Amino acid sequence: MTSMKKAWGFIPKTLVLAGMMMGSSTLLAADKVTFQLDWLPGGDKAPVYVGLEKGFFAEQDLDVSISQGRGSTDALTKLMTGRADVGLSDLVALLQARANDNIPVKGIYSVFSEAPHAFYTLKGSGVDSVKDIAGKTVATSPFTSSNVFLPLLLDINGVDKDSVKLVKTDPGALNPMLLTGRTDVVISWITDKEKYAAVAKTAGKELQVLPWYDAGLKFYSTSVIASETFLNERPDVARRFVKAYAKAVEYTWAHPNESGEAVHNVVPEVDAALAADTIRSIESLVYNEASSEQGMGVFNPERLATTWKWTARAQGIDVASFDPETAVDRSFMPEPAAE
Repeated sequence: MTSMKKAWGFIPKTLVLAGMMMGSSTLLAADKVTFQLDWLPGGDKAPVYVGLEKGFFAEQDLDVSISQGRGSTDALTKLMTGRADVGLSDLVALLQARANDNIPVKGIYSVFSEAPHAFYTLKGSGVDSVKDIAGKTVATSPFTSSNVFLPLLLDINGVDKDSVKLVKTDPGALNPMLLTGRTDVVISWITDKEKYAAVAKTAGKELQVLPWYDAGLKFYSTSVIASETFLNERPDVARRFVKAYAKAVEYTWAHPNESGEAVHNVVPEVDAALAADTIRSIESLVYNEASSEQGMGVFNPERLATTWKWTARAQGIDVASFDPETAVDRSFMPEPAAE
């Protein structure tokens, strides 16, 4: 007994026990969550890395691990099969999967309330709007979801699709084709703007980006999704995750340089400066008229219905055959901050 007292250094037992209990509860409270990206790490994926770096997940007693992805379909599959709990996906891909196969995955938080589809061209090319696409050569990746919506975009802007020469090629060839004049226009996402602009600058040329949301295609895009198993079995964990992620979104766009560093710190091959530039360049996808009027992260019923309408039209699906409300769950949104 005497030796034990010496070992404790006569620290009061109540303090020792309290410390042991606090340490034990901290270890037990960290709920593990696997987060599935829908593509490779970069500035557009910054919030989850910011959540780790700034301790926002830790504040919610969450131990979050991140898995890289290869597209929305891959992310949906990982969640559907239980290899991830929560992640990112294009909401359009989720609506399609729910409509066709009723997969057990739901959207719980909107990240991009505008879609990132865009035309890339060079300043001085004479292509300053969608209407100018008529008679032009347009290069695109064979795999991008933008291809599905191109006919709709042309239609609502009065452009005959047969007047456009569409060339499909490897994504890595798109920017060189544009800079060398082998195509008049490239289809890509706004998230690629900084990479394209940097290469154009070295060639002494200036890039021009024409977002499709400015030409009539307005709908939800990248969203936080979760498996129904996760939502049903660990609803409190899901709510804490969304609360931390929402805080990380706000911090990311308030501190782009620091947030770019956060991505780089976890994934060293991601250039911090490029990630920060990407964060700044896509701010309009996150903060816009929709998010201002309806609230950050919110799935507005009318805009959700519009998103499904465009999706159904693009895929040749009967709009009335599916209720998009069944694809989202708003009950995990954080409570509004007190005034």
